[in-house]
Amino acid sequence: MKHGKKYVESAKLVDRAKLYDIDEALDTVVKTATAKFDETVELHVRLGVDGRHADQQVRGAIVLPNGTGKSVKVLAICKGPNEDVAKEAGADFVGAEDMTQKIQQENWMDFDVLVTTPDCMGLVGRLGRILGPRGLMPNPKAGTVTPDIGRAIKEAKAGKIEYRLDKTNIIHCPIGKVSFGSEKLQENFTALMDAIIKAKPAAAKGQYIKSCAVTSTMGPSVKISPTKFTT
Repeated sequence: MKHGKKYVESAKLVDRAKLYDIDEALDTVVKTATAKFDETVELHVRLGVDGRHADQQVRGAIVLPNGTGKSVKVLAICKGPNEDVAKEAGADFVGAEDMTQKIQQENWMDFDVLVTTPDCMGLVGRLGRILGPRGLMPNPKAGTVTPDIGRAIKEAKAGKIEYRLDKTNIIHCPIGKVSFGSEKLQENFTALMDAIIKAKPAAAKGQYIKSCAVTSTMGPSVKISPTKFTT
């Protein structure tokens, strides 16, 4: 893959053979983010598990201390009194059959998070083929299927993120924006890593955190020493 001049210059500031301390890694990511927009900083963690086995799945959700820096559009699929609760909590779109039909018939996807109540999962379940591949299917473990829909909406708006393994047993998650600075990014990083470590499956054997790296949207990857984590 060919990179532009700015990336090449930024990459010179990163020692690819080095495993950085957390604070130094985040300082480096901030320094090497040279795009004209406020780049997102992402965490990539390779785990020593096999996600093909149900007892080695790693999945959960956490509200980052400093949010993600992103404005989140929330769709709430609910009925009755919960519709008023959802609107008061700040949901951008609220409805039930009308919203599921809009998604099915118009392929409408102008939202970032979908939350619903257990009584509406029958409706939402029909959208599995559409929402699943996009990572938008609500799930009780992520707190997006819950009787307390007001709380779910407020958490989503506050910067709640879901972490889960991909097919190669890596977790990819945003931990904020470059404009946060390294201190706030480190607070978010620590909160997310603590959650991932606590989610370690009992069936996981050997080293849990295999590798860890942070990167900005357009910048080079900076590796963090996995020995910094007691796993």
